[in-house]
Amino acid sequence: MGAEMPDNEKKAGTRLEVVSGRATAQMHDPGAHPATEGTAIDSKADGAEHEHSLDWREIVRIGFVAIAAGAFWFAGAHLSLSFVLAGVICALVGGYPIFHEAIENILERRMTMELSMAIAILAALAIREVFTALVITLFVLVAEVLEGLTVGRGRRAIRHLIDLLPSTATVGERGGWREVGVQQVLVGDIVLIKPGSRIPVDGSVVGGHSFVDQATITGESMPVEKNPGKEVYAGTINQSGALEVRVERLGRDTTFGKIIQAVEQAEQSRAPIQRIADRLAGYLVYFAFAAAILTFLLTHNIRSTISVIIVAGACGIAAGTPLAILGAIGRAAQQGAIIKGGLYLEKLAEVDTILLDKTGTLTFGTPELLDVHPGPGISAALLLKTAAMAESRSEHPVAKAILKKATEMGITYEDSSQFEYTPGKGISAICGGDEVTVGSENFLLERGVLLSHGNGHSADSEVFVARKGKFLGTLVVADLLRPEAKEAIQSLKFMGLRTVLLTGDAKAVAEDVGKKLGVDEVASELLPEEKLQYVKRLAEASHTVAMVGDGVNDAPALAQAAVGVAMGSGTDVAQESADVVLIGSDLSKLVETLRIARRCRRTIMQNFVGTLVVDTIGVGMAAFGLLNPLLAAFIHVSSELVFILNSARLVPSATLAGAFSGRPLVQTRPDLSQSQTA
Repeated sequence: MGAEMPDNEKKAGTRLEVVSGRATAQMHDPGAHPATEGTAIDSKADGAEHEHSLDWREIVRIGFVAIAAGAFWFAGAHLSLSFVLAGVICALVGGYPIFHEAIENILERRMTMELSMAIAILAALAIREVFTALVITLFVLVAEVLEGLTVGRGRRAIRHLIDLLPSTATVGERGGWREVGVQQVLVGDIVLIKPGSRIPVDGSVVGGHSFVDQATITGESMPVEKNPGKEVYAGTINQSGALEVRVERLGRDTTFGKIIQAVEQAEQSRAPIQRIADRLAGYLVYFAFAAAILTFLLTHNIRSTISVIIVAGACGIAAGTPLAILGAIGRAAQQGAIIKGGLYLEKLAEVDTILLDKTGTLTFGTPELLDVHPGPGISAALLLKTAAMAESRSEHPVAKAILKKATEMGITYEDSSQFEYTPGKGISAICGGDEVTVGSENFLLERGVLLSHGNGHSADSEVFVARKGKFLGTLVVADLLRPEAKEAIQSLKFMGLRTVLLTGDAKAVAEDVGKKLGVDEVASELLPEEKLQYVKRLAEASHTVAMVGDGVNDAPALAQAAVGVAMGSGTDVAQESADVVLIGSDLSKLVETLRIARRCRRTIMQNFVGTLVVDTIGVGMAAFGLLNPLLAAFIHVSSELVFILNSARLVPSATLAGAFSGRPLVQTRPDLSQSQTA
């Protein structure tokens, strides 16, 4: 119930290690040498976990005080001196934790609610209100336990994430498989994932077929099919068949490791609103003491004075604020978004403008051949085959789209014998002794090819094809929009956010995409520096900007924005520059994350306003003698628990937490003879 919290601004990361055969999470200084990071969570962290679990000594202490209070209740008004002294001893012994913390706060020169409660209990004892002192002590002890259990539930729900990483992995070695500790696995190794087991690494499937439950990482409710070439995440559950996975990331470098790092940073670093909450809690303590002194000077009524001290509570904001932030970041992580600290969660709630890159963010970032338009007397197969022969040696994304389509249609083609690429225009190749030209309209016109009229695909890339100077037709290539993009944009606009498309693409392409998605504004043909300047101009105009991107060219704008959001499929540079990472590259997760951030802010403000209202009314009623100390204690305890429970609603629910329980969703089959593994 302390009104102040130690101000630890140091940012920490998380190192995932396997120590003594179990997975653990470690806090580490980013500047520390790796060799110094080989121990598990220190005793302080363990103590924090113990602090929020129910201790038998607390139960005994509460029972002891409750029995003493009951004895005084039944004894009535006629009490002997020895009975009163026994009651005083019971109050002092039972209230030891309260007095101990109050003394520490005095030594540290901090004003806390424990100090005010200790003063109230001593004042009640001084005027021989022993029963009142015992009941106040009982209320405070029960409140401490309930508060600890509530806050501890939130932290344990997050820390249980660590249990999702297996401590061993089955690694392929010399034609066989051997089970080793995860710390012995290296990037590039092939690991076997058995049915029903959790995946220990991030990697790509190289063999087998299965369905994987990855709700803990991407928030997807249904298992996702996995076959060669598909990516898998550490901490997810392989459901049916065996998979062979090439290791790409281990430990803290996995997506799962980054989730834990984000949550641990949320506990270690403090958002500005947390500092406001701590200051407000301190001010409320001063307010309670000032009101008590004023009450005593005006009324000379010690019972009213004690009631004033007791009724004012601040733990609802002091403990409720960090719990709300921690719960919101944990909930966002389960939904598929890594928020790298409470500061960015707070900023997300304030965002009024969303800037979105096009390629790789609103689109998949991979061109697809959408349509084939052969010229007169030319078949679609011949047109595509001719283009494929010319592009066979090219590494350009458009060439890959053409070759992919030809393969899908079962069209066979020979490689070109000569190949010449003109950047930004097209290619010229020798195929079967004939010159084949593939490229833009101007590129073919420059080579004297007579063209038919276009096909009206100005917003897409229209590729023109000619052989021996004769026009054969056009291929329409475009980057496909993500299926959830339009709905996500509409949801953002419904939330009152201004949406802007920022892209380096041509104006026609950008405006076509913007029209399809319904964004508020389109800015095209922008270089990375121009994107950066665009963000700066909005910030100077007092806008709170979130930039969403995926590439190296987006990194400057991501770093400049109030909140940078990177797609999980984007480059490492973009993810490092960003403050939020969407794991599954699903824009709907951005919408959900913004909603969580706003809900967190709304919850904290409810606690702020509620605490101020309850304290103001309670102090006023107590000062006028309308509240006795017992009723004041009840109001104090119950109101604080209401506000803490309000924050606890953000902690992932039991249904979500079930995914983190460590239980396999399907039973492991003892017989793997159907797989390709021994």
